[in-house]
Amino acid sequence: MIGRLNHVAIAVLDMEEGLKVYRDVLGGIASEKVAQPDHGVSTVFIELPNTKIELLEPLGKNSPISKFLERNTQGGIHHICYEVDDILAARDQLVANGARILGDGEPKIGAHGKPVLFLHPKDFLGTLTELEQA
Repeated sequence: MIGRLNHVAIAVLDMEEGLKVYRDVLGGIASEKVAQPDHGVSTVFIELPNTKIELLEPLGKNSPISKFLERNTQGGIHHICYEVDDILAARDQLVANGARILGDGEPKIGAHGKPVLFLHPKDFLGTLTELEQA
């Protein structure tokens, strides 16, 4: 069902501090910072030869990553994202196998302009998992 690893998302309190590490120290090529108001975050993608790193910064006080950053004050890995060929078929298969989909279970448009779903971390070894239609 799952395809290639699309990205690893790292939550940061301050995007400029995150960029100092991934762009300036590690030499990554960074996208522009984009506000994602529907998701409550701003994102920057660091392009790697085989995947991407997504830096997530809270967008407003009610950001869904705020609680994560309260517990992880230095930031850290927030989620991983896998590509799937058919997000609705993947969702249906996961639900049939007992997995829980976060939110209302319907795909939302993600940062790449493609449908995404998030899977409950308790069903995936403690890892928040995003699926993105390839």
